[in-house]
Amino acid sequence: MFPVHRPRRLRTSPQLRGMVRETVLTKNDLIYPLFAVPGEGFAKEVKSMPGVYQLSIDKIVEEAKEVYDLGIPSIILFGIPADKDTDATGAWHDCGIVQTAATAVKQAVPGLVVIADTCLCEYTSHGHCGYLEVGDLTGRVLNDPTLELLKKTAVSQAKAGADIIAPSGMMDGFVQAIREALDEDGYQDIPIMSYAAKYASAYYGPFRDAAESAPQFGDRRTYQMDPANSREALKEIALDIAEGADMLMVKPALAYMDIIWQVKQACNLPVAAYNVSGEYSMVKAAALNGWIDEKRVVMETLIGFKRAGADLILTYHAKDAARWLEQGN
Repeated sequence: MFPVHRPRRLRTSPQLRGMVRETVLTKNDLIYPLFAVPGEGFAKEVKSMPGVYQLSIDKIVEEAKEVYDLGIPSIILFGIPADKDTDATGAWHDCGIVQTAATAVKQAVPGLVVIADTCLCEYTSHGHCGYLEVGDLTGRVLNDPTLELLKKTAVSQAKAGADIIAPSGMMDGFVQAIREALDEDGYQDIPIMSYAAKYASAYYGPFRDAAESAPQFGDRRTYQMDPANSREALKEIALDIAEGADMLMVKPALAYMDIIWQVKQACNLPVAAYNVSGEYSMVKAAALNGWIDEKRVVMETLIGFKRAGADLILTYHAKDAARWLEQGN
């Protein structure tokens, strides 16, 4: 007796495998993160993230042009200000580093979609995502006063030319507050990509080197989600949808593909997955040591995010992935 059903028949050649492939990754799925810093002609590699740099505005523009030429449709901007304070002034000032970078990129590469990360931790002297009680050493952010800072930040970023506002601080009511502020200032057409399910994750470590945003004390577990929870993620996304979010994000991605899947099944909005710094750095470290095939691992991981339900992927691998997609599998 021989098998009647032979699934291997559809795996016999690259062409045939491509014809029946269920999940497809394209350049349009990719968003490339960039870190803007003051100065000129400045490019400093992040020690814990090989291939990722802190860049001055002129270098950001050069990078944006390269990203666009590779066929990647979008970048997300993070900023490291010259000075930090308790009011996160650098986040919402019209001459803030993200605002300046957004304007420069839109002038140089108008076809590139610029997403502004709308958070405060890079700009506060204590490294937390908003106002704290005077003398507080636990990191418990005051929710409602912080919403006022986020509103100012979002409006200033839209005014500077950002195409999408991406609030990431996990404050209760932050989507509604930002939506109202944008609408009141005439930015009704600016969409919000909410970091709807952002977990208090150890995978963020290298990012805090890149963005210089590590908390000076305490941690962020009073506002970012507990990694053990999944039903809570659905509650968070439902609230953000009701408040006017246009897109939703799950962060991190690799250990949370079940969350990506659940979010995608629960809503009809575009879902983004953030392939975060720790995920990137582990792959780069293993590849540099010759332990893995970097290209195959990266592409397998990205297709895994797509298979889980992600429509968009924020990843530091974006430029390499775009080149590999151009070459074909």
